[in-house]
Amino acid sequence: MAEKVLVVDDVPVNVKLLADLLAVKGYAVVTAASGAEALEQIEKEQPGLVLLDVMMPGMSGYDVCRRIRQNAATAMLPVIMVTALDPTQERVKGIEAGADDFLSKPINQPELLARVKSLLRIKLLHDELADWNRTLERRVEQQLAQLDRLERLKRFFSPQLAELIVSGDTEDPLKSHRREITVVFLDLRGFTAFAETSEPEEVMGVLREYHVAMGRIILEHEGTLERFTGDGMMIFFNDPVPVPDAPERAVRMAVAMRERVDELLVKWRKRGYDLDFGVGIAQGYATIGAIGFEGRMDYGAIGTVTNLAARLCGEAKPRQILIAQRVLGAVETMVEVEELGGLTLKGFSKPVPAFNVVRFSGPVPPSRDPAAAS
Repeated sequence: MAEKVLVVDDVPVNVKLLADLLAVKGYAVVTAASGAEALEQIEKEQPGLVLLDVMMPGMSGYDVCRRIRQNAATAMLPVIMVTALDPTQERVKGIEAGADDFLSKPINQPELLARVKSLLRIKLLHDELADWNRTLERRVEQQLAQLDRLERLKRFFSPQLAELIVSGDTEDPLKSHRREITVVFLDLRGFTAFAETSEPEEVMGVLREYHVAMGRIILEHEGTLERFTGDGMMIFFNDPVPVPDAPERAVRMAVAMRERVDELLVKWRKRGYDLDFGVGIAQGYATIGAIGFEGRMDYGAIGTVTNLAARLCGEAKPRQILIAQRVLGAVETMVEVEELGGLTLKGFSKPVPAFNVVRFSGPVPPSRDPAAAS
């Protein structure tokens, strides 16, 4: 596509001379006979360069050049000013008005063509740079949006999993779906009494220590944190990305949590806090996806398996990790358990076999905790 040049001069002979010369060299030429018409042509035709006569009635070439520079859309449009007046004096005025180059009449044709070619090449480079900047800005906006989505997803998933979701390498986890999962419920024993008899600052301090410690272990085992309920948490495995060892991860995580809480309990008891820890773990199918309303969505799992894990947690005595029969079947070679027989649980018509995990003896994989890796 031919580059377009606007020739502005109030003398028709001068306009024809410049237009013919440029047309022969392959440029598309538009013309204007006054400053006002030049501004109209610039807006309408969007030329790549302007050859602008200095002395015109009404609006001078300097005035036109200033108007071009004041418009953000044309601030970088190349302008060559043409005059028959003293070149030295007029050159200073032209530069002050914002002109890019200056030619004296009578026009030296080779010089004119060389300057037009040079300025159009500079404009092309500027346009390419501007386009690259716009592309860069769009990429930055997309990356910021991606980071924002990543931060929101980290509320539910491990950092590794959140990054996988944002990259598009897995299906949208917020879409409702059904999958077999292993659910872990945990809470602090004695927390209600502690909260009723302690100062709010003490309660918040304990929760902060507890959440930070448990959160690190959840991330390390790549669990999906479904909810916080004060001292309680619900975590599940095998969603949104399937894992082959969901029950093993769940039990291993629960044992690691118990060991960490044992350390916290030493500190808390020195402060006079009578607290302890219990866990319930179950395996089964659940419906999983976004729960809530526009403006406030959570990622949740609904099904009998979540109720079973919660009831087992409620029955767990201090430091017990109660697991259901299906969980034991998946990890029985890795754990030492205490059989508790059938427990009568609310919402279940028959006694539910339960087992307390005394010890986990399975292999311990390398830490996945980003903080530990650093």
